[in-house]
Amino acid sequence: MRSGSLGARLAVGLGLVAVLGALALLGMVALEYVVGSDPPLTAAQLAHEVADHVVAPLIILLGLVAIAGAMVIRTGLRPLSEAAIDVDRAAQTAPRGFRIDQDALPSEAQPFAAAINRLLGRLDATAEAQEAFAADAAHELKTPLTILSLELEKFPGEMATALRDDVAALSRLVDQLLLLARLDAQTAAETPRETIDPKIIATDLAGALAPIALKAGRHLAFEDAGATAFSGHWEAVTAALRNLVENALRITPEAGTVTIIAGPGARLRVRDEGPGLSPQRLAELSKRGMRADHASPSGAGLGLAIVARIMMAHGGALRVDESCRELVLDFEGIRL
Repeated sequence: MRSGSLGARLAVGLGLVAVLGALALLGMVALEYVVGSDPPLTAAQLAHEVADHVVAPLIILLGLVAIAGAMVIRTGLRPLSEAAIDVDRAAQTAPRGFRIDQDALPSEAQPFAAAINRLLGRLDATAEAQEAFAADAAHELKTPLTILSLELEKFPGEMATALRDDVAALSRLVDQLLLLARLDAQTAAETPRETIDPKIIATDLAGALAPIALKAGRHLAFEDAGATAFSGHWEAVTAALRNLVENALRITPEAGTVTIIAGPGARLRVRDEGPGLSPQRLAELSKRGMRADHASPSGAGLGLAIVARIMMAHGGALRVDESCRELVLDFEGIRL
């Protein structure tokens, strides 16, 4: 069935009833003038009487009915509009467990609100089950990998080193897959967001990755370009920035510098000295399974796909600035 504006349909219905009532009243008045008058009125006299005593009052009455009808319709539909605004706001900011207040709605709309609340409950349960699965999987997978890595430390030689690298790559892949699972769960049912300071994330990550950069013969720097805070998930934003920095360290020539820039505004930028990236190529590499020429051979092609997914979940964007050779995590549209 074709749907439309409920207010418009009510207005059309009320207007039709008013017009039909006015026509019926005109007919009865005209019949009364013709039958009840003595002597009978001529057509000109009848038209004059109807115009003076019926049409003019009817026009005024219909105008008042239209104004009153519009006010009644607007007042009657206001709870539905307010509920829609609340649901839209809750979809972006409210924690899990949000439900529509059924008592604030007209009785005719309460079954619809109850159905939406049941659907919200199912989404919350699904998201919680997915997060529980991710937590269980993290424990079951990470623990043996950590033990295996520690055991391999006891063995010398190139083969042991290669095995340790493979285990580290597998551990990294597990982290990425679990992060994707948590992101999907958070998207299905929003979890409370934190206030994120880009400067803190950038400086903490620079400190954590400095030994890796030094070992690879690269330099890691930090710049504050006037960053401002925004709301989001701290772990996910850190993971997105870490992916960009690790990619930048791979493509930057030896003795080159990778710079993490906080700002301006709600942005985090990573500048490298690699060959650069076009927006078209960035879009391609943001798809799962797509790999760049510089990608680690033990990776799974998930790095930029995860970054793009994190930005989508936050309502931000992953962009490239070709002129500065920068990848940008843009959170400008996100308000505290």
